[in-house]
Amino acid sequence: MARLASLPAVTAPPVSGFTLVRNAIRLDFPVEASIRSILPLCDEVVVNVGKSDDDTLDLVRGMDDPRIRIIESEWNFSGDHRVLADETQRAMRACRHPWGIYIQGDEVLHHAAVPLLREAIAHHDGNSAVEGLLLRYRHFYGTPEYLATCRGWYPYEVRVVRLGDTWDIRSYRDAQGFRVGASDRKIRVKPTDAWMHHYGWARPDQALVEKLKTHQSIYGGPAHEHLETVRLPWQPGIRRYTGTHPETVTGWVAQRLGPLEDRVFPREWRWRHLRDHATALVERVTGRRPLEFRNYRLI
Repeated sequence: MARLASLPAVTAPPVSGFTLVRNAIRLDFPVEASIRSILPLCDEVVVNVGKSDDDTLDLVRGMDDPRIRIIESEWNFSGDHRVLADETQRAMRACRHPWGIYIQGDEVLHHAAVPLLREAIAHHDGNSAVEGLLLRYRHFYGTPEYLATCRGWYPYEVRVVRLGDTWDIRSYRDAQGFRVGASDRKIRVKPTDAWMHHYGWARPDQALVEKLKTHQSIYGGPAHEHLETVRLPWQPGIRRYTGTHPETVTGWVAQRLGPLEDRVFPREWRWRHLRDHATALVERVTGRRPLEFRNYRLI
């Protein structure tokens, strides 16, 4: 995938951050680290705080930064799984600036990404063909010391978008990505070398139990009300991470380290793993992931 070369120095337009969160304490989201990781890039951050069963609202209020604006809401789980997209859209509509960076409660922007994104926004601001920017992803699995890298984990996603009615860019389906207009056209984006860290599957056991219960309330499926423990399945492509974590999340990470074998089942062979091994080999040789679903269009 093409990368941005060194960009000329230009002034970046103002940027809004936006996110949504509910029951962050119960779910053990690194939400404070998440919000603080985008603050250096943003002139404001809109946080849609859903009515919670814990002290999530007080946690966000306690961050006490004048750039943070809180929207209090009650999420409607009686409909389909679009509740997350609807609530993301609520936060997007409240943003005041022409560009926005979206972050989920279990994601943290790497500190090295801030100047890269600031440059990229400034560089592409005058090009109306560019509707968003693509970030690279690291997915932590079991503990914050290990990564999941097989084909089931998306290596890129759109997290910076243009805002406002002119662009008609909307959160899509389960709020993982964005689409444009009534036809749900894929958003046109440029790639960057900015990294987002995803810690959703590197949380303690009880948090993953709560995650599955929440997932069931949104998407349906098997009930988990009697579930007490979670152990993650082994999969090809689990490897130790030797790089740095975002500065805002280092304390959270340090408290959640532990042996991988306590969180993930031992290595096991399944025929379905052949596909993962084959695609990993192709990606190593060619630099491209075969049959990769892209929720965007590179330009």
